Amino acid sequence: MNPVTVGCIGIALLVLLFLLRMPVAFAMALVGFVGFTYLTTPEAALGLIGRDIFEDFTNYPLSVIPMFILMGTFAFASGISKRLYQTTYAWIGQFRGGLTMATVFACAGFGAICGSSTATAATMGQIAIPEMKKYKYDDTLATGTVAAAGTLGILIPPSTILIVYGYLTEESIGKLFIAGVLPGILLSIFFAATVALLCWRNPAIGPPGAPVSFKEKLRATGGIIEAVILFLLAIGGLFLGWFSPTQAGAIGAGGALLIGLVRRQLSWRSFFEAGKEGVRTACMVLFIIAGATVFGHFMAVSRIPFVLAEWLGGLPISPMAVMIVIIFIYFVGGFFMDSMALIVLTVPIFFPLVKELGFDLIWFGVIIVLVGEMGVLTPPVGVNVFVIKGIAPDVPLENIFKGIFPFLGALIIVTALLIIFPQIATFLPSFITY
Repeated sequence: MNPVTVGCIGIALLVLLFLLRMPVAFAMALVGFVGFTYLTTPEAALGLIGRDIFEDFTNYPLSVIPMFILMGTFAFASGISKRLYQTTYAWIGQFRGGLTMATVFACAGFGAICGSSTATAATMGQIAIPEMKKYKYDDTLATGTVAAAGTLGILIPPSTILIVYGYLTEESIGKLFIAGVLPGILLSIFFAATVALLCWRNPAIGPPGAPVSFKEKLRATGGIIEAVILFLLAIGGLFLGWFSPTQAGAIGAGGALLIGLVRRQLSWRSFFEAGKEGVRTACMVLFIIAGATVFGHFMAVSRIPFVLAEWLGGLPISPMAVMIVIIFIYFVGGFFMDSMALIVLTVPIFFPLVKELGFDLIWFGVIIVLVGEMGVLTPPVGVNVFVIKGIAPDVPLENIFKGIFPFLGALIIVTALLIIFPQIATFLPSFITY
């Protein structure tokens, strides 16, 4: 068989292993190793897998991953997520649909110190869903909102997926982080507008909460100060060039730990649980990167990226039409696999083509994260939906899926706006020189 045919068989086998729920890292490493062995020699493949894993696990820039993940786990253990929700609830909870809008903005705030979609959905779901049940919110609206708003965790910096994209493409992680700020804010506003529109059409699904005095609102605002300080210290310092990405993550993790100690909300048990969860998640991401590196070398020797680039580049269509085809492939691919798996599988294939067509590579990273967010919501994978189902077992799964579809519309609109106005993603990174 020629290398391209072997590469296509490898991709099909990898998708099959994903659907069979084989861990992403091991599936990519296995297919990459077997494919590379077939196209070269067993000795070359053994040398490749040993070298790739060693280089990935000893690569200093990748230390940014455990730092920002620890920042999120320590922030949760310190009670920051609960105080974020209390603050947003105090200000807008008394309006129609206010509790769900408060959930959206609280998810945005927690996403700014977390970096994980499922962690954001799980954390805010445990806090917000009982409150919405208390005020007799429609279960479909309540669960759908939390599942959708949780996706802000992988767009608003710090984002583990943007870190992985930056590593795979050798793009600046700092620029990628800053590029996600304005799209993240815009998406939060569109999510809140979606809630307002749904409650305007049917007021019964989102009744107003109890009124809160202005004095109580001011008192509750103190709960957001810690999250703002953490974000400004870590991401603001990164933007101003004070810290490298790894240093920013370490400072953020240390800050979250200090907040927990000062507030005396971080017991020894919660400290060890947060550390254990952070290490587990970081190891998962690092193994995925190692597996993706092995698979990427297999793709290189199969020549699929180059053949695909030549084929698409030779079509009598504009570069933007090619980009829309790529985005559609990501959209459909998200139906069948997790966003992290989708990105590590496809970036080695599409990145050379996107670069050759002259698109901004920072902008492309934000676009595929946005489209990848749809994947954590849509069936049959819909990771965030299953996370919320675990929190609200009494709500039928079909109701949760039904609840996320209006928010998919918001995601599609924001993606379209970024395609039409790429400056939304590229404006802030243009001020960073490194």
